[in-house]
Amino acid sequence: MTIDINLLPWREAQRERRNRRFLIILVLAALVGAGGAWGLSLWYEQALDAQRQRNEHVLSRTQQLNEDIKAIQDYQALRERMLAQIELIGELQASRPQTVRMFNQLVTSLEEGVYYTHMARKGHQLNLTGLAETNRQVSDQMRALEATEVFATPTLSEVQAEEATGRRRFDLSVEETLPPAVTDKKELAP
Repeated sequence: MTIDINLLPWREAQRERRNRRFLIILVLAALVGAGGAWGLSLWYEQALDAQRQRNEHVLSRTQQLNEDIKAIQDYQALRERMLAQIELIGELQASRPQTVRMFNQLVTSLEEGVYYTHMARKGHQLNLTGLAETNRQVSDQMRALEATEVFATPTLSEVQAEEATGRRRFDLSVEETLPPAVTDKKELAP
C-alpha cells in the first residue's frame, strides 16, 4: 500500500509566507534606511547650521576687531598730531625769549650810519638787507653782529653802491645761536 501525500499546497503556502516575510523585511529595511537617511540628513543640517552660526560669529567678531583696530590707528594718529603740537608749542615757548634777545642784540649792535631795510627769518637763519654810508660801516656792522652772544659769524653775500645816494646796499645772513638753556632742553628731548 502506498500512500501518496501531496505536499504541493503546503509548499506553496510556505513559499507565500516566505515571500510575505521577505516583502515585510524588505519594506521594513527600506523604512529603516529611509528613516536613517532622513535622520542623518537632519543631523548634517544641524551641524551645518551650527557651523554657519560659528562662521557668522567669527565674521562679526573679525569686523568688530577691524573697527577697533581702525579706532586705535585713529587714536594713534591723533596722539602723534597732539605730540607734534605740544612739541611745537614747547619750541615756541622756548624760542619766545630768544626772539626778544635777537631783536635786542640787533638794536644794540647797530652801528651808526647803518640801518636795515629788510629782515627775513627761516629757522635759525636771519637774512638782513640794509643801507650803510661806507663799506667800512658794513664791515663794522658785521663785526658788531659777531661780537654778540646771540649771533654766529655773519656771511656777506652782496654789497652794491647806489649811484643816486652814494650809500652801500648790503645783504648778509647770520645764524642765531641758541642759549645754553634752550640747547640743553633740545638735547634732553626724546
